[in-house]
Amino acid sequence: MKEKQLRPKDPKKTLLRLFGYFKFNILLFIGGIFFIIIGSLSEIGINALLSPIIDTLVGGNDTGVFIRYILLMAGLVIVTSLSQYIGNLSMAKLAQRTVHKIREEMFSHMEKLPVSYFDKHSHGELMSTFTNDVDMINQSLEQSVSQILISVVTVVGAFVMMLILSPILTSVVFAMLVVMLYTVKYIGKKSAKNFRMQQASLADVNGYIEEMMTGQKVVKVFNYEDRAIRTFFKKNEELKNASTLASTYGVMLMPVMGNLSFVKYALVSMAGAYLVMINRLSIGNIASFLQYTRSVSRPITQVSNQLNQLFAALAGAERIFNVLDEEIEIDDGDVTLAKGCQGRKSSCWMVPKGDGTYEEVPLKGFITFKDVDFGYVSEKRVLNKINLYAKPGQKIAFVGSTGAGKTTITNLINRFYEINEGLILYDGIDIRRINKHDLRSTMSIVLQDVHLFEGTVKENIRYGRLDATDDEVVEAAKLANAHYFIQNLPEGYDTILTSDGQNLSQGERQLLSIARAAIADPVILILDEATSSVDTRTEKLIAEGMDKLMAGRTTFVIAHRLSTVRDSNAIMVLEHGEIIERGDHDDLMEQKGRYYALNAGIAELD
Repeated sequence: MKEKQLRPKDPKKTLLRLFGYFKFNILLFIGGIFFIIIGSLSEIGINALLSPIIDTLVGGNDTGVFIRYILLMAGLVIVTSLSQYIGNLSMAKLAQRTVHKIREEMFSHMEKLPVSYFDKHSHGELMSTFTNDVDMINQSLEQSVSQILISVVTVVGAFVMMLILSPILTSVVFAMLVVMLYTVKYIGKKSAKNFRMQQASLADVNGYIEEMMTGQKVVKVFNYEDRAIRTFFKKNEELKNASTLASTYGVMLMPVMGNLSFVKYALVSMAGAYLVMINRLSIGNIASFLQYTRSVSRPITQVSNQLNQLFAALAGAERIFNVLDEEIEIDDGDVTLAKGCQGRKSSCWMVPKGDGTYEEVPLKGFITFKDVDFGYVSEKRVLNKINLYAKPGQKIAFVGSTGAGKTTITNLINRFYEINEGLILYDGIDIRRINKHDLRSTMSIVLQDVHLFEGTVKENIRYGRLDATDDEVVEAAKLANAHYFIQNLPEGYDTILTSDGQNLSQGERQLLSIARAAIADPVILILDEATSSVDTRTEKLIAEGMDKLMAGRTTFVIAHRLSTVRDSNAIMVLEHGEIIERGDHDDLMEQKGRYYALNAGIAELD
């Protein structure tokens, strides 16, 4: 991967945007910072008390003074412990609530993104953003913010106290700190680069694993196992190398900084001893100063480690914000669906006239395409000058090679994509004027690849209409010819389905899909190769269920098996995005064109 893909483009902007989430829990943020600062100042105060306590003991002064200092130190120890606990707890809660808010925003936003976004981004990539990147932010907010704050307060406070005790020794410490900072900068730069590479490699590996696990059947049926293993080994090797480099520089920092700290400590001790000998410092002063020397060294090392983690979190946060900045699916339709129009129980479209009144257009399911052009990308057109119409109750079939544009036509009816040119009318209304939610509520789709959710059979059927009663669920199952096999399941309609319904056969999953479509009571029904992957017996059951479902509805059928479309009112033969033949089965057979060749076995669908 390229470096520019791993490095945040604008770390400052990303950090400010991330901290902007603290406004939702401002009391936790302020409280956490307050107690962390109090704890750090109390710790500085504890070190300051070492000087008078030791000098009191060495000088043989009043025991009462010594006891007062000890009690004061004990009080500061208690304040430090409680403040650090409350401060860290507040920051931990703040981190969890912030991540909770980010997850909610991400999921809500992704549910509103257009289908085209998911065409361009893999599931593995999105899952990595949801897991790795969010977890990295969580760790950084829990640890990095508080540790950096503690370090800053500690270093500033310690330097002030050291200057008060001995400017000469402070200059020695400062000189060594300059050396340590340059060392941290060099090692930290190397570590940050390799840590970002590690995160990118980890996302790549996780995405590949998710993709392979999801497609295990495809992997096995095409004997792809060995190649999949080799590819994984290669990606895993890249992750190992990136992680090794990151760890190498990461573990290098602590011993290097530790040894430099020992050198600094030794120099300060020797210089301090000399100042004690010439009566420039007391023994208590040098004891406190040495403690401050340790207090300064430790935060610098911690900050360098925390900055690496924070930088990696910013890279993840930027990927998250990129998702949140994607434009959601625009729905500017002003035509809505209403029930019980014109004194009837049937629904109708409410079309604004422009003067505050509405024209009520009965919902029937009349679809018309007029010179429709469309391309998923502007450079390449998938459909060219498509003209067709479907009357209520008609069955319109699409036949053609893979990539001819069959599924694309149905995607345009759903407004998953917007046409480039031409016009699609629904009951005489420009489909682009119809509210997408209301538009899709009049349709149901039965796909070749059925997706079922974890839950009961009943819940999966009810997914088509969430307010459906149990009796309506059973009626929908009977209509789809699914009632018989459901009754024979261990718990009937309450049987729990595993992920994607893997404990059912392909045909049974398809029947549930038809039942789910049936319960929605659609005006328009789209069947996308719904029987292409089942056996003949199951196909007959599915066909019977679909025949019941199609009755009285405008139906669009995409099929590879020509036997399933012979009874269609009209068959459209598509090639290269154009309708090259149209008519019913008998008309097309008389034309002796592409459709005739397919039926006669002279040609095959690609």
